Amino acid sequence: MYILSIETATTNCSVAVSKEGQTIALKEDSRNGYSHAEKLHVFIDEVLNEANIEKSDLEAIAVSKGPGSYTGLRIGVSAAKGLSFALDKPLISVPTLDALANQVDIKEGVVVSMLDARRMEVYSAIYNAGHTQIRDTQAQVLEASSFETFLNKGKVHFIGDGVAKTKELINHSNAIFIEGKLPSANEMGALAYDKYKISDIEDVAYFEPYYLKDFVAIKPKS
Repeated sequence: MYILSIETATTNCSVAVSKEGQTIALKEDSRNGYSHAEKLHVFIDEVLNEANIEKSDLEAIAVSKGPGSYTGLRIGVSAAKGLSFALDKPLISVPTLDALANQVDIKEGVVVSMLDARRMEVYSAIYNAGHTQIRDTQAQVLEASSFETFLNKGKVHFIGDGVAKTKELINHSNAIFIEGKLPSANEMGALAYDKYKISDIEDVAYFEPYYLKDFVAIKPKS
């Protein structure tokens, strides 16, 4: 039961193969910015070789659905849909913030999974210690009082590339900032496997990334 997972929602170009929900091969690079167009298909071949399987051995293709970088999501989803169609395998979408939250193992408190959305805005969602989402995904402008309701109740673990600017604004004894973490295909396998077992799959022809906000083109500086 092999699933190929693709994560391109941020600068981390990440691909993994999992067997029954457990990662057995992982290749990723977040050091060189948005290099997904050049690296993604190379990484796919490398993880398949490492797992010693062929594309035909895959049971499903999983892709990070967003929110995140408009261009990054388009590249990942396009690749996943192409593989799903060509191999006649089901397509499974995994919310980006869900996979990111699964990097945090806690006994109590909550996890705020957050991605930088430029300026003082982030995409965020909140999860309990069992990784169940308890607040919907939002595009929110950060303020000193953000997440105050949760911070006053207990420990709040912030994770993702939105942490750096959150740390500058929020000064609370219950705030725990986990820095340097990005969404990874490593956590996608277990989530995709759970979806596969209940046939929670996407229509390849109509599936689109979850952008959360409309794409806005920025005029280059002269």
